[in-house]
Amino acid sequence: MKEAIQRKINDSAAARWTALVLLASAMFFGYIFMDILSPLQELLQVQRGWDPVAYGRYAGSETFLNVFVFFLIFAGIILDKMGVRFTAILSGAVMLCGASINYFAVSDMFIGSSIEHFMQNALNLPNAWWNVTPFYEGMPASAKMSAIGFMFFGCGVEMAGITVSRGIVKWFKGKEMALAMGVEMAIARIGVAVVVLGAPVVANIAPVNVSRPVAVAVLLLLIGLISFIVYAFMDKKLDEQGAEEEKDDPFKVSDLGKIFSSKVFWIVSLLCVLYYSAIFPFQKYAINMLQCNLGYTAEQAGQVFFVFPLGAAAITPFLGNFLDRRGKGATMLIFGAILMIVCHLSFALLLPATKSTAIAYAGIILLGISFSLVPAALWPSVPKLVDSKLLGSAYAVIFWIQNIGLYSFPMIIGSVLVSTNPGVTNPLEYNYTVPMLLFASLGLLALLLGLWLKIEDKRKGYGLELPNIKK
Repeated sequence: MKEAIQRKINDSAAARWTALVLLASAMFFGYIFMDILSPLQELLQVQRGWDPVAYGRYAGSETFLNVFVFFLIFAGIILDKMGVRFTAILSGAVMLCGASINYFAVSDMFIGSSIEHFMQNALNLPNAWWNVTPFYEGMPASAKMSAIGFMFFGCGVEMAGITVSRGIVKWFKGKEMALAMGVEMAIARIGVAVVVLGAPVVANIAPVNVSRPVAVAVLLLLIGLISFIVYAFMDKKLDEQGAEEEKDDPFKVSDLGKIFSSKVFWIVSLLCVLYYSAIFPFQKYAINMLQCNLGYTAEQAGQVFFVFPLGAAAITPFLGNFLDRRGKGATMLIFGAILMIVCHLSFALLLPATKSTAIAYAGIILLGISFSLVPAALWPSVPKLVDSKLLGSAYAVIFWIQNIGLYSFPMIIGSVLVSTNPGVTNPLEYNYTVPMLLFASLGLLALLLGLWLKIEDKRKGYGLELPNIKK
């Protein structure tokens, strides 16, 4: 009887994996919405008048508040003060509200409305160096409104990301925690595969409408919010049984001096922002790039690109296990950067010349392997490089620096695409050579930083090449 009383709900495998399914489902739906418009760049230009500059500004707007209002830091503070249950529901609600604004902006309801007229005359900021916002004079009203919605969604999805991680630790501490985190990450990445395959199909159901997939994604986010609410009831029961929530050290401004004075921290941070800036912004343009180079429809291009998130999801757990048992973290970072360079160079130079589907598949597969190698090696390496007392602050700063790249590079790529294609108005006739070379250059810089990191590890003995599991 005494043993039965002490047993907690997370001691049941069925209960804790149910909790994981609820958390992972919400993130899965969040990742679907994050890229719901990525396969529809052509339709956005045809139906809503978004050229690549406007699309790039929209794509970058997701991280605007995280970068310039430091919402990532505030999200961590909210999580520390209010706990997983409150923050999960709040993040789900913020994602849903932002997504609903985004849907309204691209829907037929927005066309001719008083809000469209207001947005046409609002936020017409000069396209000058000091204008760090996504908004500029001449930007379509629907793109402005979508960007506002995407900003709020971005706050919610980033808050959800750190909350889900905390929730997994709470439910799986002392159990299958690494496996649970790997499963959650894999499920989230599958969301991208669903988007590139499903969004064009849903949009092209007669009559063709770019807003229809967005409406479906909003409904999925509503289900995600319900999942968070159901999780909250389970989590409350766990707390009533005496479970304690694992918490990181809160972010402190005083920690910044110690962190910024570390050379190896800057190497890792810059490697992170360069690498991820060549991955996530590329996802925003990949479908249209394949359409322009191969003459494909959005559906056909999605069938090529979907092997990237699926492959990355499948390979990541195996690479994580290899890193745990065999090590070679710095080598994996270097190898991942090399694969990314080869991928983007093939898209820049070989694909336009050959129009080969085989080359397109090969490049996507290489990128998927790269996207498995680098995150698997990068994030577990940070605790080896930074004092454990500063780890929470270090992660917060790294994520903030990463978000700077995720904010700026979609905009940069959109502007470069327009400037290198003067007079091109057909969204299926863009030449992507220069943007792909730009992505490849980010990979080259990441490779150099990876080599520098390996040299520093050899000199200082950080243990990046050693296995995480100590015998």
